[in-house]
Amino acid sequence: MTKSLFDSFEHVSAKQWKQKIQFDLKGADYNEALIYKSLEGIDIKPFYHQEDLVNIDTPVTHPTSWKNSLKIIVEDATTGNQKALDAINKGAESVFFIIKKEHLDLEQLVKNIKETPIFIETEFLSTSYIKNIDNYAKDSNLNISVFIDIIGNLAKTGNWYTNLKEDHKSLEEIAQHTNHLNSFISIDIDLYQNAGAIMIQQLAYALAHVNEYLNHFDKKEVNPFKKHEVVFKVAIGGNYFFEIAKLRALRLLWSTLASEYKVIKTCKIFAYPSHRNKTILDYNVNMLRTTTECMSAVLGGADNIANLSYDDIYNLENDFGTRISLNQLLILKNESYFDQVQNPASGSYYIETLTNQLAEKALLLFKNIEEGGGFLSQLKSGIIQKKIKESAQKEQELFDNEEIILTGSNKYKNSEEHTPSIQKPVFPEKKVRKTLLQPVIKNRLSETLEKKTIIKR
Repeated sequence: MTKSLFDSFEHVSAKQWKQKIQFDLKGADYNEALIYKSLEGIDIKPFYHQEDLVNIDTPVTHPTSWKNSLKIIVEDATTGNQKALDAINKGAESVFFIIKKEHLDLEQLVKNIKETPIFIETEFLSTSYIKNIDNYAKDSNLNISVFIDIIGNLAKTGNWYTNLKEDHKSLEEIAQHTNHLNSFISIDIDLYQNAGAIMIQQLAYALAHVNEYLNHFDKKEVNPFKKHEVVFKVAIGGNYFFEIAKLRALRLLWSTLASEYKVIKTCKIFAYPSHRNKTILDYNVNMLRTTTECMSAVLGGADNIANLSYDDIYNLENDFGTRISLNQLLILKNESYFDQVQNPASGSYYIETLTNQLAEKALLLFKNIEEGGGFLSQLKSGIIQKKIKESAQKEQELFDNEEIILTGSNKYKNSEEHTPSIQKPVFPEKKVRKTLLQPVIKNRLSETLEKKTIIKR
């Protein structure tokens, strides 16, 4: 039998490694020189050791692979259907429709789509429309999931669709009459990430957010959490290893919470790159950002990934941007073989430690939210919005001081760069409108800088 290569080396403890590093620092302070203090309050060490996993025994479930998806905003059923079929022919393995109007013809929208999973989100709340989707899923035997998040809509817009009582009543009615959809309750975490919440807040708010639904349905005759897996919609930022750990921690936290309610302990994660770190200046760098963010989603264990076009923040949907975004995912799967290793992050001392630390800190914050009255109570009082704003301002200061770098935007600028044609309202003006509560506002790090630069040009 061949002797293991590792048997030729003596075991080196974490203490011995640290002593060696301190010796090589020649008097410099170890903590000052090599410990990185993250926004999450987690100190990142220069090395991780097997000893770091001694007290960590929380295996993370992980899908064997992921499905490449394409998000399609639907104004017209025929056009939406053509875009979906074209995307499927070019390699999309699922499609994500965002339907803007209730009268849209569902049959026309999904025409000729056979086995490809379909995700549908509506910008309105209609029990009759969701029932029609459920009936169509039954008759056509299509794999359809619907995303509904009345609390997410409240957080985003500041208002319920109708009011608290009617929205929850609609949700109960949908639960009673949807037996052929794969899922219909989704938790919109991307709102918090794009507004500037740190990862611990994103995870804790996700738990507190879904806990409102769990509490509501706990004693109801029909509990959707016992029939369907919940779906978390997650935006992935540029902090590569932390984002991997964030998705893994989310699965751990949901499993823990679900066990308390005796509902399905697994969940689905629908991930896509964040808008927060995307730029108009040197916009081609967005391709690099979205590539690494999709990699984080893959390694973190997302079930479905919808990439973001490099020009999404300023340009209308176009064939080139859409094709590039889909090709990025195809390269990760078919050329980089990211789907050939199951749970690739498992056993990584660094990622496993990060996962555990994020989960522990998020669980503590979740408990504090519940002790403070719960998510809805803190949202109505403005506490959630205040905490997110504080985190966003801190991150903005780091960006303004070039401690967070977006290449081509706040550093390594191209003075001769041509500003692209702006097709979207990238600097939205504040609109005064009556709301029940202060909405959570999304914003990009480079907005203020770009506004000054583009106006100057």
